[in-house]
Amino acid sequence: MNVSRYISQKIEGADAGSFTSSVTKIAIISIAMGLAVMVVSFAILQGFRNEIQSKIFSFGAHLQISRYDTNNSLEVAPIAGPRLLQELRAFPQVKYTQPYAVKTAIIKTPDEVLGVVLKGIDEKGGHSPMRQNLQAGKFITFTDTAASNDILLSRKVADKLRLSVGDEALFYFIQNPPRIRKFKVQGIYQTGLDEFDEVYVIGDIKQVRELNAWPDSLVGGMEVVLRDFKRLDPTADQMYEQLPYDVKIDKITDQYAQLFDWLQLLNRNVVIFLILIIFVAAFNIVATIFIMILERTNMIGILKALGATDNQIRQMFFHRGLSLTFRGILIGNLIGVGFCALQYYFKLIPLDPENYYMDRVPIFWDFKMLFVLNAATAVASMLAILIPTYLIARISPVKAIKFD
Repeated sequence: MNVSRYISQKIEGADAGSFTSSVTKIAIISIAMGLAVMVVSFAILQGFRNEIQSKIFSFGAHLQISRYDTNNSLEVAPIAGPRLLQELRAFPQVKYTQPYAVKTAIIKTPDEVLGVVLKGIDEKGGHSPMRQNLQAGKFITFTDTAASNDILLSRKVADKLRLSVGDEALFYFIQNPPRIRKFKVQGIYQTGLDEFDEVYVIGDIKQVRELNAWPDSLVGGMEVVLRDFKRLDPTADQMYEQLPYDVKIDKITDQYAQLFDWLQLLNRNVVIFLILIIFVAAFNIVATIFIMILERTNMIGILKALGATDNQIRQMFFHRGLSLTFRGILIGNLIGVGFCALQYYFKLIPLDPENYYMDRVPIFWDFKMLFVLNAATAVASMLAILIPTYLIARISPVKAIKFD
């Protein structure tokens, strides 16, 4: 039988109704609420990061590869699609590629006029990530022969032009000679990112090729999705070294640097916040063990007089502290994971898409991070428990027995 653990369990039962019992409850609540806040904070932070990155990647992928051109216009010189695709397949980090081409236009309706950018895409390589942003209607119907007249409007553009699914709109393309095309609104998308929603209309790349008199082998550029976004910088450097000199590589982190800087700033702030929470929880544990030792000073003196060593008595309070810690961790997990589950399935807390790029607080389930948070809380609490237990070695049996 472990004597230290046995005495620790007896102390726990004897503390009921005492001042130590109240302090113990406060320590458990402190650990539980600290861990719950950490679990919820990381789930929401990672949810924000994933949602915003997913929206950006669905529109611009990880890398955009086009012909190097000193022209600052959105419309760049074309590049040979099959050749570029063959060269990209040599990179093991490349997961998915999609050709695209853009064309500036003016949309005219009976009541409104608006300048936009028609972005032509092709789904031969697989379904476009833009499908996840579809809010109403259907996606573009692509054919192997004729160019599709279907387009996707953003919710912002559709509201400005008072267009809905099924309506037709005239597009005026300023070129020599000017061209007019009638497109049908097949669907309405919404990313929540004004950089996209206020500018782009999604259509068939064949329409852009016909307007520019390009053969089927030419594209405006190629969007590349990598297998691991964390490998973005080294993969881009590798492509820069191996692809032809006339190819330009744009990283999504450079194109939308403000958004990614904002996400990084959020991450730093949350880490600082979580360190403070762990510090407060550990401080409460230290204070609780100190109070336990002071209330049990007389008992400590008697145990020492009976031959108990400092280490045995220290283990007794250490087991008591561990019991408090694991109770707090269990309750904290129930509160934190429970809140995340309610928000994930029932979307209880809404957000303003104009300010937060999404309509509800997002939750991301990262069980690896959940384990790390639990382990960090347990380790910090155990280290905190050890600090006050070293006071036991300084307690004299004679003075402790007289202590009242």
